[in-house]
Amino acid sequence: MTDTSILFSPVRMGSLDLPNRVLMAPLTRNRAHPDGTPKDMAQTYYAQRASAGMILTEATQVTPMGKGYKDTPGIHDASHVAAWKKITDAVHAQGGRIYMQLWHVGRISHNSLLPEGQTPQAPSAVAANTKTFTENGFEDCSEPHAVTKDEIDALIEDYRRGAQNAKDAGFDGVEIHSANGYLIDQFLQDKTNQRDDEYGGSVENRMRFLRQVIDTVCGVWDRDRVGIRLSPLGQANDIGDSDPEGLFSEVYKVVSDEKLAYLHVIEEFYGVNTSDEQRDILRRLRSRYDGFYIANGGYGADSAARAIEDGHAHAVAFGRDFIANPDLPERFRQGAELNAQDQSTFYGGDEHGYTDYPFLDKIRAI
Repeated sequence: MTDTSILFSPVRMGSLDLPNRVLMAPLTRNRAHPDGTPKDMAQTYYAQRASAGMILTEATQVTPMGKGYKDTPGIHDASHVAAWKKITDAVHAQGGRIYMQLWHVGRISHNSLLPEGQTPQAPSAVAANTKTFTENGFEDCSEPHAVTKDEIDALIEDYRRGAQNAKDAGFDGVEIHSANGYLIDQFLQDKTNQRDDEYGGSVENRMRFLRQVIDTVCGVWDRDRVGIRLSPLGQANDIGDSDPEGLFSEVYKVVSDEKLAYLHVIEEFYGVNTSDEQRDILRRLRSRYDGFYIANGGYGADSAARAIEDGHAHAVAFGRDFIANPDLPERFRQGAELNAQDQSTFYGGDEHGYTDYPFLDKIRAI
């Protein structure tokens, strides 16, 4: 049996002290109001999981044009700030720490989800061969338009405003979502970026938008309170690149040079097997990054402890296990059985499958 005690050792991430290395991954739950304001039940949901070394919120759009799925939350309006402030207060009251994940979906959207039925924004007018979740259920993504330079300037301002709103809402820091085939990832990878201006072509040009977002967010937050999420294997949302290792070798170096609080990497996407060759790529990429590293994807308590002991990661983020187990760190500590996951309640719905999963002490009391 693997000794998992290292999971419960404190660690410093940027300027934030974490009591353990079992982090809660961002988890889209589709339970916000249609205008993007989090519902009151989210206060309970996040506070229940405050024993995580750190909570990363569900992806939260920085602009109405960044919405890609029904009932996802925003951080671009005063009502959003007020609702999120209640959530951060609830988490902090339980002794927790919470970062907001800043999000723009880019082309992974549908006209019906966007203001006045507009077309999605993307680096290039390349439709995604995937579906998104609308009021009508799962529908094909709408064809996007290529953003103009004026729109790019406006997008940078959207990220600045989102970062400031997150600060006003009492978060401990922010994570820039640059993974899973969403907007920033679309600028990075040449399957989706076919521009011939200063934002396309060379790797340096394709990284320009990412650099600008980092710079503007770090104009609001100290760098040691800003993290970034990447998914270099391109396993989601019809994303891809002709030379992923070459591209992400440079991206990892940029992130390392920026001296951010951490790099959060999706090493395996749920339902997709990562090959040995891909794992070799991940190991080589890891050597390009000198900083706090959060691993994500396919980990359990034993494998997470080994990844930390081996020096591959400093902490590990867990997703589905945290949905079903609000006290996941304690369950790992005791080697206790995990609650069964009700996948039918993952996306959308009410408190069922959201705030009603039992804690260990409640099970024992019964």
